[in-house]
Amino acid sequence: MADKKVIFVAFAIEDERQRDFLKGQSLHTNSSFEYIDMSVKEPYDSNWKDRVRTRIRRSDGVIALVSKNSLNSSGQKWEIECAREEKKRVLGIWAYKDDRTNLVGVNTVVWTWPAIEKFIDNL
Repeated sequence: MADKKVIFVAFAIEDERQRDFLKGQSLHTNSSFEYIDMSVKEPYDSNWKDRVRTRIRRSDGVIALVSKNSLNSSGQKWEIECAREEKKRVLGIWAYKDDRTNLVGVNTVVWTWPAIEKFIDNL
C-alpha cells in the first residue's frame, strides 16, 4: 500500500463523540489515511493556532464534521479557513443523520465510508 495520507479533522467540540466515531471507523477498516487528533481542551490562543496551522500544513486534506454546532464554533471555522489559506482540500461530512446544516463554502456530503475514501484517494 502507498504511504498513508494524513487527514486533519475539524469539528465543533460539542461533536467530539462524532469525531471519536470517525476515528473508530478509520481503525476498523483498511483505511488509507492516518488520523490526527488536534482537539483542544484549553482556550484558543495564538499558540494553539500556530500548532493547528502546523498540523494542517502537514496534512494532505481536511475533513470537517458539519452540524448545527459548527455554526457557532469559532475554532472549527478558523480551522477550515486555515485549511483554505494553506491550499488544502476540505470535505464536509454531516455529523448526524438528521442534521443537514450548510456551512457556506464547504462541500458537504452524507457520511459514508465510500465518500470519505473517494475524497482521500483523490488528494
